Amino acid sequence: MEDDFREDFSLLAIHCSSDAYKMAYLLNRNLGLKLHRRRTDLDFSKHGLEISFPWFEFEDEQEYVTYDLLANKFRTVAARTVASGGLFGSDDSEAIITEHLIPELKKVDYLLKISSDSNSTPLRKLLHDINEINEVISVYSVEIDTLKSKHNLIFD
Repeated sequence: MEDDFREDFSLLAIHCSSDAYKMAYLLNRNLGLKLHRRRTDLDFSKHGLEISFPWFEFEDEQEYVTYDLLANKFRTVAARTVASGGLFGSDDSEAIITEHLIPELKKVDYLLKISSDSNSTPLRKLLHDINEINEVISVYSVEIDTLKSKHNLIFD
C-alpha cells in the first residue's frame, strides 16, 4: 500500500505564532496568492474527539498549481470529572489537549502543501519570500517520504 503513495506535491513547514487567518493573509500579501478559507476544515476523529484543522486553499489555474495552507496544531479544552468516592464529592478539572495533523512535526505551526502538474514550482523563491515575512520565525522544505503520517495530507 505504501508504494501506491505517489502524490506529486511539495511541503513547506512554517513556524509562526500568528492565527491561521493572519498567516493566510500574510502569504497572500507577500507571495501574491489568493488563499481563502474553505467551507469545511480538515476534520478527523481521534480518541472520540472531533479534531478540525483550519484549511485555506488557492488554485492558480494559469500556473496549474494548488496551494493548501493547513494548521498543524489543534488545541481544545476537555473537561474531566473524577469521582472522589464521597457522597457529594467529585473533582472537576480541565485538560488542554493538543493534536497534530503531522505528529512527526510537532513544533511546526503551519504546512503549505504545493501541488503541481509540473516540477516548475520555484521552491527556493517561495522559501526566501516566506522567510522575509516578519511574523514568520522559520520555513523549510519537508521530505515527504520520511513522514509516517503523510496520508493525512491526501484529501482529494
